[in-house]
Amino acid sequence: MNSLSLKKISKRYRIGNEEIEVFKEINIDIEEGEKIAVMGPSGAGKTTLLHIMGTILKPTEGKVFIDGIEVSSMDDESLASLRNEKIGFVFQFHHLLPEFTSLENVMMPLIIKGEKGAEERAKESLELVGLKGRENHRPSQLSGGERQRVAVARAIVGRPSILLADEPTGNLDWKTSEKLLSLLLKIHKKLSMTTVIVSHSRKVAEKCGKIYLLDRGKLTCCID
Repeated sequence: MNSLSLKKISKRYRIGNEEIEVFKEINIDIEEGEKIAVMGPSGAGKTTLLHIMGTILKPTEGKVFIDGIEVSSMDDESLASLRNEKIGFVFQFHHLLPEFTSLENVMMPLIIKGEKGAEERAKESLELVGLKGRENHRPSQLSGGERQRVAVARAIVGRPSILLADEPTGNLDWKTSEKLLSLLLKIHKKLSMTTVIVSHSRKVAEKCGKIYLLDRGKLTCCID
């Protein structure tokens, strides 16, 4: 079964009187539990594509399917509910709330949804990313790699079926990047998540097995 499918997806922006085409008629089927990487030059639209996959952005044309359900025509409230249930995001910048501890940052998505057992589930997620004992540290007390691991824990605390990572190692040195990437792949396997990693790094992409290249408005599979 396809976990995530894009059918003839196009995205355009209007700037003044000019219309800018990011990409045109992109098709991709990602199977349940599959892990892929999307590479491409700066400005190719990788982040835009990931945001369409994650329903943060709507395509100009085309359809998005998640678990076989067409979602691109849903209203904003329905999409927000779907994202909270099915999709976890990891961004290049961790976006942690500085005034809250690691535990509180990870608990936040569950608190917003009003789910019970938020603290225990957040502790489990922090342990899964190797941060047991760092629950009460604030972001300023953590290294860059640790902050990004807290962000990963927050992304998976609701046990989404899809994990989308946008340049998750972009601000890290290569040694720390390798550790974070190994962690993401471990979580992918342990939790059977469909995983999409956007990266400019060939080294990062090659860890995923299947690599897609986004360039000049087209998406092609270059390694399978």
